[in-house]
Amino acid sequence: MAAVATPARPPLLIAPALPYPPPEVRAAPRDGAGVVLRAVLRGGPLARTALARATGLSPAAVSRHTAELIGLGLLRELPPVAGPPRAGRPQMPVEVDPAHHAACGVHIAVDMMTFTLVDLRGAVLAEERIRHRRSAGDVLGRIRSYLPGFLARRSRHRSVLGLGVVTGGWVDSERGTVVEHSLLGWRNVPVRQVLSAATRLPVHVDGHARALARAELLFGAGSGSAELVQLFVGNVVDAAIATGGGVLRGRSSGAGDIAHLPLGVPGPPCACGRSGCLQATVSEHTLGRRAFAEGLIERPDFALLLERALDGHPAALRMFRERLRMVGRAAALLLDVLNPELLVVAEAAVVHLPDLMADLHEEVAAHSHLCADPEHVVVPTSFGEQVLAVSAGAVVLDAVHRRPMELRTAGSA
Repeated sequence: MAAVATPARPPLLIAPALPYPPPEVRAAPRDGAGVVLRAVLRGGPLARTALARATGLSPAAVSRHTAELIGLGLLRELPPVAGPPRAGRPQMPVEVDPAHHAACGVHIAVDMMTFTLVDLRGAVLAEERIRHRRSAGDVLGRIRSYLPGFLARRSRHRSVLGLGVVTGGWVDSERGTVVEHSLLGWRNVPVRQVLSAATRLPVHVDGHARALARAELLFGAGSGSAELVQLFVGNVVDAAIATGGGVLRGRSSGAGDIAHLPLGVPGPPCACGRSGCLQATVSEHTLGRRAFAEGLIERPDFALLLERALDGHPAALRMFRERLRMVGRAAALLLDVLNPELLVVAEAAVVHLPDLMADLHEEVAAHSHLCADPEHVVVPTSFGEQVLAVSAGAVVLDAVHRRPMELRTAGSA
């Protein structure tokens, strides 16, 4: 277990603290206000009559919940819809109000941390990146020390609804613990415990694939879908499974671990003792080392390889095409086992070199028995270069949109 020292508590980041418990720590009954808020997020602006039809709630319940959400600064009314006069009260549409609140997030990658603020619609308001030295003590210490200044510079008087911390590897979202992250050398790091005590913010901790799945369901390609698989390919390779509008965690939040999925082709040795595992074959570290060994770049740095590919270097493009074909084999297996409505891919070439999606689709078509239309089922992440920033805020926003009446804003002590 990695030892994590807890320093003296810094001043409050906002006052008062927001007593908004993470979604993993307790189950809640169906929240009518959350149903209304998510319906407006998906289809707004919506009048109350349209909200009643969309949610199945009574007009009285819709009016009550709408008033509550407006009072919390989560919804706002718009002017009446133009049209011919009609009997009764004018139709006043409501929409999600992005002006008052924000979710703060930190994405922990192997060498970098991304600090972000995201509004209620999932739009990135601010993003800053810093390097770290990988140890749990260094990473959590840097979060504690950097966060107050980041919020002071960037929050612009918005109420901060919580802190989302996401990373790769095995993350137990219920306990708020990184169980294992082999590339960072972390085992059983109590992220929520340390940061809740230090920041006095509600802290939501999850794996980045599950966080991205939540973001796609809320704001992205999965909005309105019941079933979705999120595939994340970076230094860490993992997946998330969404069904019934929620994201599967599995026992101890272990669902979605595909790092050691065998590809059935020769590949580099893996830390698990086998060879040809998915992560060992397609990770950014692997590609960077291969490109350096082949003389394409002056040091084993994935970012340099991506620059070469963006410049049109044939050998660099070939490496990304090969990588996407390996990813396509894994995607085909996931499609056949789970048969989701969508499979969303977050991967560097998919974001920066979208023309190479054809290679991914061809490999899926060649290996999947169920997916006859990969061009429609296998889609790129909705968030482009901001994928890490959005993932970090999404775990907070998912909780807010599901149970908004548990929220107390910074001005309502």
